[in-house]
Amino acid sequence: MARLKKTHVRDIVNHFQLKVVSGEKGLRREITVSDISRPGLEIAGYFEFYASERVQLLGKTELSFYEALGEADRKERIDKLLLDSTPCVCVAHGCEIPEQLIRLSEERSIPVLTSPLPTTKLSSKLTTYLEGRLAPTTTMHGVLVDVYGVGVLLVGQSSIGKSETALELVKRGHRLVADDAVEIRQTQENQLIGSAPELIQHLLEIRGVGIINVMTLFGAGAIRNYKRISLVIQLEIWDPSKMYDRLGLDEEKMKIMDTEVPQITIPVRPGRNLAVIVEVASMNFRLKRMGYNAAVVFSKKLTDTIEDAVEDI
Repeated sequence: MARLKKTHVRDIVNHFQLKVVSGEKGLRREITVSDISRPGLEIAGYFEFYASERVQLLGKTELSFYEALGEADRKERIDKLLLDSTPCVCVAHGCEIPEQLIRLSEERSIPVLTSPLPTTKLSSKLTTYLEGRLAPTTTMHGVLVDVYGVGVLLVGQSSIGKSETALELVKRGHRLVADDAVEIRQTQENQLIGSAPELIQHLLEIRGVGIINVMTLFGAGAIRNYKRISLVIQLEIWDPSKMYDRLGLDEEKMKIMDTEVPQITIPVRPGRNLAVIVEVASMNFRLKRMGYNAAVVFSKKLTDTIEDAVEDI
């Protein structure tokens, strides 16, 4: 089930090293949306569709217009700008902050923050950060590895060999992202980004050996902190009564949150080198994305051969 991470004003203060000018008591205010508001129309007096739940960003344009207003209008605009639902106000360019804004923000415990960054750059950085923090997330049981640049999520019942396969892949030069529990967040572009919970980051559990630290054993090049999930490989015990896809024409999908990811099923039985199979599956997936599908080419050749044979009869 997807869940949303909570983000507070203090998180953006710490991440961007913003200076808190006033309203420090409100640093625990929650930010619920990733969109940023530049309230130029509101300062001009139009509050009909004021998005008060967004982070309010003031630049030179807004503040210069504000300074041109009369005293009564200034008080009225600031009063309407700072609502209970407003998480904070950010001032870009290190601009001088109006006294009315400082005074009212202190009264209502709504933080006023300042940054030396230009308005456009600060807006872009805040939006990118908040989109990542507020993206829907879920946790899946599995192992995530980076194989030839393809984020492969290995899933299957416990003790089927996911961690052992990941270990073999790491030894073959690929990179581990997460073992056992994979935290997945869904971006606004419906991409799935997987990472490891902080507690088990870089760790791999091998039954009979115990927990090993992949980065300590194999070096920093053997791990990644996060990776986009492009392919799901389902490992299952070989079932003699089941018909497995032998050509690769059938395309399965696994739905994770709102995003469908290509999936293939690999039957497991003694003697099969799963690491090599995962490598080949990843390379084949890359070829398909580049426009070459060996199964389709073979099927077309087979059809042409049959048609030619029929014509010769």
